[in-house]
Amino acid sequence: MSGQAGQTARHQQSPLGMVGAMIVLAVLLLAWLGFRSLTSNDPASAVRTVDYAQVVTPARTAADFGLLAPASLPTGWRATSAGFTNTVPQHWHLGVLTDQDRYIGLEQGPATVSSFVEKYVDEKASRTGSVEVAGRRWTTYTDSGGDLALVRSDGGAATLVVGHDVSRSTLEGYVAGLR
Repeated sequence: MSGQAGQTARHQQSPLGMVGAMIVLAVLLLAWLGFRSLTSNDPASAVRTVDYAQVVTPARTAADFGLLAPASLPTGWRATSAGFTNTVPQHWHLGVLTDQDRYIGLEQGPATVSSFVEKYVDEKASRTGSVEVAGRRWTTYTDSGGDLALVRSDGGAATLVVGHDVSRSTLEGYVAGLR
């Protein structure tokens, strides 16, 4: 028996034994990955969703300006970032993805329209006119990268809503829902 045990030990330490063990491990790993991909419920998008409503109420209380946010988001849309900075200067941000995975950002705070446009759209953004949405006049800006922004100043605070590759009607609909 000791002779047979010695042969087994020598075989396991041989290069052929090591290659065989690696092949078995590789097959097991590939089988596990295949099984996992078939049974996984991971979301298609790795972008996390946030509950912006939890930030809105305390932010509105603290803000020195009329903080705007949508009462609700359209079906399929999701908030991906929300935050209020309660230092000087105060700043409100809400980022959402549409049902087509297009980004819309809302920025608000005591700043000039031009500084918000330079920071959140483009330094070379072009003013393209104005539009009335929900009884308020908004100035429109575009840039060469596909951004469209609606901006206004009210009571010392600037409000900017910018969309990337978003239609004008989608952006105006979002702005109309701000409260």
